[in-house]
Amino acid sequence: MQKINPHIPNPVKRAVRKLGQDIRDARLRRRIPTKVLAERASISRMTLYNVENGDPNVSFGTYATILFALGMIERVNDLADVSQDSLGRQLDEERLPKRIRLRKAKSQDEAGGS
Repeated sequence: MQKINPHIPNPVKRAVRKLGQDIRDARLRRRIPTKVLAERASISRMTLYNVENGDPNVSFGTYATILFALGMIERVNDLADVSQDSLGRQLDEERLPKRIRLRKAKSQDEAGGS
């Protein structure tokens, strides 16, 4: 029986469960037996079982390796793509200065010139 970290938010648990189901569906569509996929990903069949059941305690690297073995690694590249980060862009825009002033050049007396 898997231990679930009680501190993992429910939306995260649901997302990982969906990822596991999607991995299982991808494996089945490709008609790859669990034994073969586990070997390709260098993991045990039990770990693959845990992944396909959305165990959030399995490492992200294991999920990524399985996606690689399924030919789906490009999906990992887009997970936190900054071009898709609408909240981050909004926060950046809010922090933009209202105006930009040119700094006055220091006179030679102030700069310590002789």
